[in-house]
Amino acid sequence: MIILAGQGNPGPRYAGNRHNVGFMAVDEIARRWRFGPERARFKSLVREGEIETDQGPIKALILKPQTFYNETGRAVGEALKFYKLQPMDLVLFYDEIDLAPGRFRMKTGGGAAGNNGVRSVTAHLGPDFRRARLGVGHPGHKDRVMGHVLSDFHKVDQAWLAELLKACAEAAPFLASGEDEKYQAEVLRLAPAEKSDPRKSAP
Repeated sequence: MIILAGQGNPGPRYAGNRHNVGFMAVDEIARRWRFGPERARFKSLVREGEIETDQGPIKALILKPQTFYNETGRAVGEALKFYKLQPMDLVLFYDEIDLAPGRFRMKTGGGAAGNNGVRSVTAHLGPDFRRARLGVGHPGHKDRVMGHVLSDFHKVDQAWLAELLKACAEAAPFLASGEDEKYQAEVLRLAPAEKSDPRKSAP
């Protein structure tokens, strides 16, 4: 079994924020693979389901922590403890300002790079979990980062965003099988985005 957790803030006020793209990605996976209905558990909204792979169906739990972004680890840690899972059984989807809009990167382990949600998960589990990083671009100066991630995607972003989220869902069998490099390659094949300086590509 794997846990696919998205980072975001709860409630309609934040629903369209760049900070909530992790929620958007796991919602799209749940829709594509027809997961069960959403319910409250582990300080989160969860959905259970299966993802079909070449090795057969893999059980998966979609997790949208309702603890607010910076406390993601509290919810994720509770779920992993309950199911007796290891950090490698977790994939955390989140917004990455150091990637250009629409770019996508998988990574395991490492530091938090200033992301307080990742820092919170690391505090509860250690660093060795899998990270699905969705590029949202950088506003150009560190003083503008908070306003950037807590503002909604623009209309001009909607086409690449929809394409990226759909690709994350379509390629999910690779993710469920633990083939992160193939997953990254397939997401980028399905939703190609130009490499560019993230500081110059965000409005």
